[in-house]
Amino acid sequence: MIRSFRHKGLAELYETSRSAKIDKRMHARILRRLDTLASASAFEDLAIPGYDFHPLRGFDPTRYSIHVNGPWCITFEFDDGDVCRVDFEQYH
Repeated sequence: MIRSFRHKGLAELYETSRSAKIDKRMHARILRRLDTLASASAFEDLAIPGYDFHPLRGFDPTRYSIHVNGPWCITFEFDDGDVCRVDFEQYH
């Protein structure tokens, strides 16, 4: 389950399936990834080809990333089995 978002446009996209704050060409791809995050119950659920799921270094608590398009990624944390503090960013 997704508990919280850091990126307001991402939260808006997840709740309404549209957002002017995120390039419309990426909406479908992002929504698929958010649905996967919402239903994930273990790390293994995110090991999907093309998602490039991996932990990010230097964060405490650990943040994870899944690839969206080009340099854009969805980053997030796990807390008690839920996904939280979900962000949409270029972190490279």
